[in-house]
Amino acid sequence: MSWVTHLAIYFIVWWITLFMVLPFGVQRETSVIGGNDPGAPQQARMGIKLLVNTLLALVVWFGIFLIDWFDWVTIKDFSGG
Repeated sequence: MSWVTHLAIYFIVWWITLFMVLPFGVQRETSVIGGNDPGAPQQARMGIKLLVNTLLALVVWFGIFLIDWFDWVTIKDFSGG
């Protein structure tokens, strides 16, 4: 695969892992002020979540890269022949 394909795969993996990381450590607001959503988190901590997500996506992408680099799984493995 080309580097553009690997970059696209990393982008997709990053977005998928973002939705896995977002709920970590969320604590709901206990004293809701009028007009606020009661499900909104007290502190979103987006900076740390983005950093953790970037590192997690890098690990997952590196696994996909190794599978591609060493041809551990190919299209022929799924053809049934």
